[in-house]
Amino acid sequence: MQASSGVIPDSASLMSPRQPSIHEVETEVKSHQWVNGEYRLLELSAPASVLDCQPGQFFHLLCPTSNLSQPFFRRPMSIYSFDKAAGELCFLYKVAGAGTAALAELVPGNFLNIVGPLGHGFEICPEWRRPLLVARGVGLATLAPLARQCAERGLSLTAICSARSPELLMSADLFRSYGAKIITVTDAEGNSGTDSLAALVDDLVREGGIDAFFTCGSVRLMRMLQQIGARYGIGGQVALEQQMACGIGMCQACVRPFRRESGAVNLRVCREGPVFDLQEVL
Repeated sequence: MQASSGVIPDSASLMSPRQPSIHEVETEVKSHQWVNGEYRLLELSAPASVLDCQPGQFFHLLCPTSNLSQPFFRRPMSIYSFDKAAGELCFLYKVAGAGTAALAELVPGNFLNIVGPLGHGFEICPEWRRPLLVARGVGLATLAPLARQCAERGLSLTAICSARSPELLMSADLFRSYGAKIITVTDAEGNSGTDSLAALVDDLVREGGIDAFFTCGSVRLMRMLQQIGARYGIGGQVALEQQMACGIGMCQACVRPFRRESGAVNLRVCREGPVFDLQEVL
């Protein structure tokens, strides 16, 4: 497993702070398993150069080609876990299209070209002591490194894990291993709707002293937390999912509007994000 000789150069800044080094490397598949009927866990052996990661960052994966699938663009994928000492990098993903179908064909011993780490991750403010994580489906994968960081900082963490059905719930056991209080909701049980969740979060804020919100992916959950956060004066952050092409800010395919003090501005999700202040997202 050899890293490439160069570092991808920084592109012209568009209202973004200095980026960390971005590397293109060849990684080796250590393990690749189904975790349920829809999601797979991909574990890679990776060099230390790409393992200086932050929760919420992502990598751009060069999906393999075959007679059955020939994906053209790389696929952005949030980090599920990373361990610099062990040289391990993991992704949890849903098989949904040509790119992920091609990834699903990888077996231990195969090599996978990746670029990263990319973007800006989560930042836990010093005054936040009782964060609430709310996500659904693969959005829970993005929050897994954040849950680990909360545990390392001794924070009192609560996580609401949502899915279509109980068998598709993910990361609950992992979050629980970090000492989090776990609440599961599913469509099948009829308790995952916005009204039910809003009432649940309201109760947690009033009774449990929740002081920060974190979420990923679901626009429905993000809007709900924006409203509750504005009502109680609670801050938070969201990791956005967005269609991308280059992943490093040059193509500007992932631009969307955000709220700033000076008014609405257009920012690149891959470069200025993918993590943003919860209340900034329009």
